[in-house]
Amino acid sequence: MEDDIRKREFLGQGLAFPLQLNQRGEVALARGEADIEQAIRIILETSPGERVMRPEFGCRAKELLFAPLNTTTQADMAYYVRLALMRWEPRIEVLGVNAYPDPYHDGAMLVEITYRVLATHNVRSIVYPFYLMGPE
Repeated sequence: MEDDIRKREFLGQGLAFPLQLNQRGEVALARGEADIEQAIRIILETSPGERVMRPEFGCRAKELLFAPLNTTTQADMAYYVRLALMRWEPRIEVLGVNAYPDPYHDGAMLVEITYRVLATHNVRSIVYPFYLMGPE
């Protein structure tokens, strides 16, 4: 019982992203591993400099927006994502980051992130799409 309480405290809770209301009309919260997954998405969707009070927060992935879709860009993307998650999400251990072209969308790259939740030792993965080139 005490271990469960410690895990919940470590995993925490935060505002649901995107912001929404729960059934009672209150601001919805995300808890536990759902909060971690939402935090990962927030890190990946934020570029350094976007947050005035925390200018270093975020991931440099958007710097690759108009880069060619090649192995160098894939390696840079994986590096930027790994670096950002290791710095900004202390509740996880990043086990792997793999970036590769999306076979179904030209100009898109998929980033597969495998991580371990430190409090529970659960291994999870998420695939996040980045669109490198705008519509032609």
